[in-house]
Amino acid sequence: MTQSTEALVVHSLGADPEFTSVTLDNLQPGEALVEVHATGICHTDIACMEGKLPAQFPNVLGHEGGGVVLEVGSAVKDVKKGDKVLLSYNFCGDCPHCADGHPAYCESMIPLNFGGKRLDGTQTVSLTKDPSTPLFANFFGQSTFSRVALVSGSSLVRVPDSTPLELFAPLGCGLQTGAGSIFKSLNVKPGSKVAVFGAGCVGLSAVMAAKIRGAAIIIAVDIQQDRLELARELGATHLLNGKDENLLQKIQELCKPGKGVDYALDCSGVLSVIETMIQSLGMRGRATSAGAPAPGQKVAVDVFSHLVTGREYVGCHQGGSVAAEMVPFLIEQHNQGKYPLERLIRYYNVKDAQQAFQDMKAGKVLKPVLVWTESGLQN
Repeated sequence: MTQSTEALVVHSLGADPEFTSVTLDNLQPGEALVEVHATGICHTDIACMEGKLPAQFPNVLGHEGGGVVLEVGSAVKDVKKGDKVLLSYNFCGDCPHCADGHPAYCESMIPLNFGGKRLDGTQTVSLTKDPSTPLFANFFGQSTFSRVALVSGSSLVRVPDSTPLELFAPLGCGLQTGAGSIFKSLNVKPGSKVAVFGAGCVGLSAVMAAKIRGAAIIIAVDIQQDRLELARELGATHLLNGKDENLLQKIQELCKPGKGVDYALDCSGVLSVIETMIQSLGMRGRATSAGAPAPGQKVAVDVFSHLVTGREYVGCHQGGSVAAEMVPFLIEQHNQGKYPLERLIRYYNVKDAQQAFQDMKAGKVLKPVLVWTESGLQN
């Protein structure tokens, strides 16, 4: 049966999210009903609100959720009612890439995560007072800017009952992407040289991951000194200002006798920064982007230089992570004191959601987390 709940709805392009009564559709066999306890705010949410990434209006976004399962469909086998879950991206589980262990590159990735509805065209959420108006939801299979969410079974990651959901909710996208870029997309080796362009949430997660991997040189590049200092505390060995006219030369100096870094990650999505990142690679260096520019944007590559140096620039979605593996791994790294993600987080009571979004847009906070339950705020 359908269920009414309250969600943060963005009614038009550029509008602030507003608490609105919505109705969740009937649970399908491959879905679960989840009481949301916490939701991280990601730059992808902001980009969709601002029309920079695919989304329609009105919408319910949110894709870094954590909560407790209220009900499961008949085809959901890995979780049961009462389980704590963290929520990540959606995937089909049947295409060749999913079958090969690479669900981050599911052939239905775009419609499943950015389609706004189920693959069969039905809506997961509707406006209670205006059900005839299409509501873009099912975002990353979850749309967890909502007190209760209808979630795809593929997006569910069961975690122990002792897991603080408000702390680990952001693992579902941004933090997983940064760490996964190091562990999976780049596969950074011990003793290597790494440059991370952009010391926001994703970049700082990558810095922590590079330290875990045992990189010898970890260069953090940003234009905000306070973020660079935090990067140092989290594992960066060298700090560089992204506005420095001699940035490329300084990276190369740090990497002598080599000609550049072994691995590089861009978290900014800025085209000029991506070009600099590629140029910062040494022989047979490997680079990837976790920051997403708007669709259709292109960067220039010196093909001859790329050819003779054997450089690689590869795609990266979610860092290539399998959430069911990466999320528990990062929780364990945190428990061992190696991945202090709490240094990046600021909690907001959901009634202060407007402030959280404003702070995120203004760069005042690295990772805002909306807490939907009073118990979460007390932890």
